[in-house]
Amino acid sequence: MLLKRFFLVICLSAALTGCAEFYAGNSPAPVFNGAGAEVYHQPIPRPIIQEPSVPETIVETQPLDTGTPIAPIEITPEQASPEQEQELSELEQALQPKPESQAIPAPEATEVPQPTMAPPPPPPFEPLQSFAPLSPGVGALVLAANKTAGQGDINSATTTIERAIRIEPRNATLFYKLALLRLKQSKPRLAEDLAKKSALLASGDKQLKKHSWLLIARARDMQNNPEGAKEARAKADQF
Repeated sequence: MLLKRFFLVICLSAALTGCAEFYAGNSPAPVFNGAGAEVYHQPIPRPIIQEPSVPETIVETQPLDTGTPIAPIEITPEQASPEQEQELSELEQALQPKPESQAIPAPEATEVPQPTMAPPPPPPFEPLQSFAPLSPGVGALVLAANKTAGQGDINSATTTIERAIRIEPRNATLFYKLALLRLKQSKPRLAEDLAKKSALLASGDKQLKKHSWLLIARARDMQNNPEGAKEARAKADQF
């Protein structure tokens, strides 16, 4: 049953296709009007639109008539307001050159400070190493003080020299050694006083006098007194 239906559908499709080809090859069926005359349907023709033609215009040029002069155009300036006139007068006064009496003086040339030269460093200080012979008791104390000072114990060395000075209070060598210890303790003022006393007591020992004044110069350098140090060195050069 299904096969019959399938064959029937195929046959109908083929028949319709053949009829369509036959219908396309024939002329359309005639159409009759009310009077009985045959009227065939024809396509309506499209209207033809014609663009309007623009007439050509001819432009004629004529030379410029220079015989008649052209009157100049006069521009009348607007009347300025009183405020504007005042501003204009101020501007004119500012632009006028000033007289010599009102001229701005030229700036004075300033002197450039010259760099100050740093003072030269003081000469190196070398303490005296050789001294006049000492008594046995004072000499032992001086050796002990030298040993403790070499070990870095400046306070003990100072105490030992002070003991020796109590034994011999007019020994210039002991005051010189104590002044050296005060320099190491950063006490330049006390060292200067002790060195002056050493220079006074060393009446006949020129070497000790010279080094006492050199020690004074060193103490004054530590006190920022270069002029005083210079005087002390000049005095040391006399011995």
